[in-house]
Amino acid sequence: MKEIIIDEFQDAVHDSLIRHRSILDIITKLSESNSRINRAVAKAATNHGCIKVVATKQNIPEDASLDNITEFLSYQIEGKLCDNCREILETEIGNNIYYLAALCNAMELNLFDIIIRQNEKIETLGKFSML
Repeated sequence: MKEIIIDEFQDAVHDSLIRHRSILDIITKLSESNSRINRAVAKAATNHGCIKVVATKQNIPEDASLDNITEFLSYQIEGKLCDNCREILETEIGNNIYYLAALCNAMELNLFDIIIRQNEKIETLGKFSML
């Protein structure tokens, strides 16, 4: 079922993408959408104030193991997104996924297959997959 949803989404992107169909348009729109996500997070902290970014050195005890390291790490965010900021961020992430699917279409890649392969990599390598 999930495969169908992702494939249908990718097909819908293919059918709807007219104005920015060039690969250069797609990759620059994808990059722009990444920036808009970053901007939405920054605005939630700086303009709206519903979240606070507390970026400090992560304190990991010397005796921490990979099995329990996540107990000592945080996303360094205090507070919760308000409904308005959540809606903006969800919209921007949606736009990003749209252009990611468009890139997959342009390069003849299947987004669902990429997600499956990445998930298998994470399941196989666990915490070592992104070190």
